[in-house]
Amino acid sequence: MTVELQPKVRSTPIFVPELVYFEPQALDYPKGQRIWEWAKQQGLPVHITPSHNRIMNLPGDSDLEKYKIAKRTLVVGLRKTLTFDQSKPSAEYAIPIATGCMGHCHYCYLQTTLGAKPYIRIYVNMDDILHAAEKYIVERAPEITRFEAACTSDPVGLEHIGGSLKDLIEFMGKQPLGRLRFVTKFHHVEPLLDAKHNKHTRFRFSVNADYVIKNFEPSTSSFAERIEAAGKVARSGYPLGFIIAPIIWHEGWENGYAELLRKLKDAVPEEATSDLTFELIQHRFTKTAKRVIEQRYPKTKLELDETKRKYKWGRWGQGKYVYPDDQADALREFITERIFENFPNATIDYFT
Repeated sequence: MTVELQPKVRSTPIFVPELVYFEPQALDYPKGQRIWEWAKQQGLPVHITPSHNRIMNLPGDSDLEKYKIAKRTLVVGLRKTLTFDQSKPSAEYAIPIATGCMGHCHYCYLQTTLGAKPYIRIYVNMDDILHAAEKYIVERAPEITRFEAACTSDPVGLEHIGGSLKDLIEFMGKQPLGRLRFVTKFHHVEPLLDAKHNKHTRFRFSVNADYVIKNFEPSTSSFAERIEAAGKVARSGYPLGFIIAPIIWHEGWENGYAELLRKLKDAVPEEATSDLTFELIQHRFTKTAKRVIEQRYPKTKLELDETKRKYKWGRWGQGKYVYPDDQADALREFITERIFENFPNATIDYFT
């Protein structure tokens, strides 16, 4: 049974950039031409740039103002690097259809991985990207190859502009050995509901306790909007999943995460519960991330005290600060129990 989670006091607007840049070669592609026409219809200022990686002289009197403008800047270009990064534990490979996100989540790892290039990039040479994906699938045959489409962006929030996610979903729907996964914090799912996915795409939503969404996830869809969208996705036949991330230790965290799982139980259609997955990721940060976050969100309530954390070496030799074992174990055990209380047939893919 679907219930009303909370009064709808707002509807998160769909993303419209303030500035748009095109690589000249992007206009040689039908997708690039369509985005050009869309930008003109929106009355947006359009510029030409020699490279989607070099956007200079953005307006703003301070680094913080320039950062905010960069997050509202769209760059349309070609993806030239067609070697895909690994994407463990979510999938075998990350598939790059866009880079950058319009959300302002304080904790996001894109704060550091994108560095001085936080603007949003859409790649129009989808045939090249799909051909590269097909090569990876062939190389791993007869094993299934999973691709994660949200490692460097939130593609759902860009779908009304580029349409690339639907292209990717329908491509994977035709691949006997290919599977697609992506996660979103946005509710604008309508363009994807009629995609021919063949159940080869797992559509996941990022969810969290109210405290986390309210304090650390500006410019994203509300929890109620996300869960309403999850119901639409489930009724369209997609396998459904939820990522609870980052799990944050805060005052009242037990009540917060218990309430989260109760709300999910009330909202998720019964037909989605037989193949429902969860991924659990505790909050972590690096020294570089802490510096960047405090510069960009100087009033953040995000706890970034190294003395309260455990130092853990990362896969690429860079250390990160995670919760001490006793706190991490408490979070994992409590949330795991609440998941199986509410969704006894669910699968927890991992806790990290």
